[in-house]
Amino acid sequence: MIQKITRSILTGYYMPVKKFVEDPLGIQQQTLDYLLRHGRNTLYGKENNFQSIRDSCDFTARVPVISYEELRPYLDKIILNKQQNVLWDTPVKWFAMSSGTTEDKSKYIPVTRESLYNGNYRAGYHMLGIYAHHHPDTAFILGKTLVLGGSRQINRIGGDIYTGDISAILMKNLPAPAKRRRTPERIVLLPDWEEKLQKLAKYVIKADIRAMVGVPSWMLVLLKKIVNETGCSVPELWPRLEVFFHGGVGFLPFQEQYAKLIPSEKMRYWETYNASEGFFGVQFSSGSKDMLLLLDNEVYYEFIPASEWDKDNPLAVPLGEVETGKPYAVVISTSGGLWRYKIGDTIQFTSTEPYLFKITGRTKQFINAFGEELIVDNADKAIDEACRRTGAKVTEYTAAPVYFGEHHNGAHEWLIEFETPPAGDLAEFTRILDERLKQLNSDYEAKRSYNLSLGMPVVKAVERDVFYNWLKYRKKSGGQNKIPKLSNDRKYVDSILEFIASERVGEPLKS
Repeated sequence: MIQKITRSILTGYYMPVKKFVEDPLGIQQQTLDYLLRHGRNTLYGKENNFQSIRDSCDFTARVPVISYEELRPYLDKIILNKQQNVLWDTPVKWFAMSSGTTEDKSKYIPVTRESLYNGNYRAGYHMLGIYAHHHPDTAFILGKTLVLGGSRQINRIGGDIYTGDISAILMKNLPAPAKRRRTPERIVLLPDWEEKLQKLAKYVIKADIRAMVGVPSWMLVLLKKIVNETGCSVPELWPRLEVFFHGGVGFLPFQEQYAKLIPSEKMRYWETYNASEGFFGVQFSSGSKDMLLLLDNEVYYEFIPASEWDKDNPLAVPLGEVETGKPYAVVISTSGGLWRYKIGDTIQFTSTEPYLFKITGRTKQFINAFGEELIVDNADKAIDEACRRTGAKVTEYTAAPVYFGEHHNGAHEWLIEFETPPAGDLAEFTRILDERLKQLNSDYEAKRSYNLSLGMPVVKAVERDVFYNWLKYRKKSGGQNKIPKLSNDRKYVDSILEFIASERVGEPLKS
C-alpha cells in the first residue's frame, strides 16, 4: 500500500511537466510576466524602465544582456550596503558561491525564497516525476538517498545574509520529510572533505541506499573508498540501489568506472543540468541522455547564436526561435534577481517538440571535467606567477584533463614550451602553478582537497617550436590559428603528443 501511494505521488509530479511540454511558449510568456511584476519596483527595474515593458520584444530591446562583472555592483549593494529591493522585491538572504571570474576567487549568485522553492525544489519534483513516468516500478523513495554535495561551509556575512555552495543551501533549507529520506545533514554539510567522506562511508555502509545524487567525480571517490574498506561490491552492499541522478560534469569519462563498480543491469543513470544560477534540465527518457528544458521553474530563457558570442551587445533569441543542431549560449532571467544574465554554458537543441537539448560546453576555453571550472584567466595568472618565482619564460602552453583510471584519480596535464626553463626543477614550477590556481579558483581548490578527486598537475616541458610545427603539420599556421590554452577534452593534447612521438620533434621532459 505504501509503495502504491508513493508511486502515485511521484507520478503526480509529472503533471506540471506535461503541461509545459504541451504549451512551452505560453508558459514562458507567463514566466516573463511574473518576473517583470516582481522586478518593476526594484532598483534594477527602475533603471531599465521595466514599467514600460509590455512583451518579450520590449524586454529584449530595453534590458541589456549582462555578465557577472556587470552584475557585481548590484550584488555589492546587497552584500556590502545591506540594501534590499535591488534585483528582486523580496529579501535576498542567501548567496550561492560558484567558481571565480577574472577578478574574484568566487562568484556570489543571489538566491531568493522564490528561486529556492519555486525554482530549484520545483525542478527537483520535475526530475522525480519524469523518472517515475518512465519507470513506474520505482521504489527508491522507500529507502535512503545518498547525497554528496559541496563542502563549502555556510558563512554568515552580516545581518541575515549567508553564503555557501548551492548544494549546501539546498540541503540546509529542505523540508523535514525530504531530509529524512537523505543522508544526514550533519554529515553532508561538513566543510572538510576527508572527514565528510569518512563519516559518509561509515554511515551508508549500513543504510538501505536506493538512489544517489551528486557529481560523478566525487561520488566515484566515495564509492571506491567504500568498496576498498568493505571488500564488498556496491550491489552487495545496496541490493536495492536503482538510480544515480548526476550532474555538474559530463558523465562519459566516468561511465566505464561506474560500470565496474556497479555491475548491475537494473542500475540507471539520470542526467541533470543544475548550477548555482538554477536547475534547468533533466534527462527525458531512458534511451537518450538528451535533457528536457524545464520551463515553469521561474526561469525565462533566451539564447545567443554562436555568431553573436564575441559581441559586446549580443542578439539573443527567445525559445520560439531556436533551431535544432545549432549551438547557443544560454541567457536567463530568474526569480533570484538575475536579468538577461549570461551563465556561460552552451547547448544544442536536439528537438523542439518537446524542447530537448544537450550541453556542448562553454563560450570560452575551460576545463570542467571534475567540476573545477578552470578558466583561461586563472591559468594565465598561475603560469605568470610560476614564471615570476622560478625565472622561467613560457612561449606557449595547453592543458587538458587526465580522466579517472583504475588506479589513479583525475588530474590536469600541461604541455608547456619554455623560452627560458625554470631555475631548479620542474617540480617547483608545478607546485607554484598548483598553489596559485587554488588561490584564484575556489572550485579548483575544493577538487584538489586531499588529492581525492583531482591530483597534482602533470606538467611536461616540450622542445622549442613544437606547437608551431604541430600547427604547420595540420595546415593551421598563421596569425588567426592559435593553440587552445584550455580544453575540456584531450583532443588537442593527445594530438600534440602523437605528433611529438611520430615526428620526433622532441620528447616531453618528465616532471
